[in-house]
Amino acid sequence: MSKSIQSYRDLVAWQRARELVRLVYQLTGNFPGSERFGLVSQMRRAAVGVLSNIAEGYGRGSRQDYLRFLRIARGSLFELESQAIVSVDLGFLAEEQSHRLSMLVDEVAKPLSGLIRVLEK
Repeated sequence: MSKSIQSYRDLVAWQRARELVRLVYQLTGNFPGSERFGLVSQMRRAAVGVLSNIAEGYGRGSRQDYLRFLRIARGSLFELESQAIVSVDLGFLAEEQSHRLSMLVDEVAKPLSGLIRVLEK
């Protein structure tokens, strides 16, 4: 028996995105200070953007708005993953840290994409 959705907080995509925000803040806390307004800011903003857009879309009240915000969230998710790859290339993240982040990105992307597919029908 599945639990009914009463709030955006009940969405698996939002729950995993919340975990992703915590991880991104943790990982970027070890970046060089010179990146505070560079990759650190961009990665944190993208992660929070995923979480925020899922919630905002849910609260918009129309299917089209909801879809638009979910698609924006998905775009931010892939933006974050790309930034993590660059962070490895620059030596700010270890491969294992990037892998951990990528796995969590997938844990957000799957239910998010599923939700988008359902709403597109």
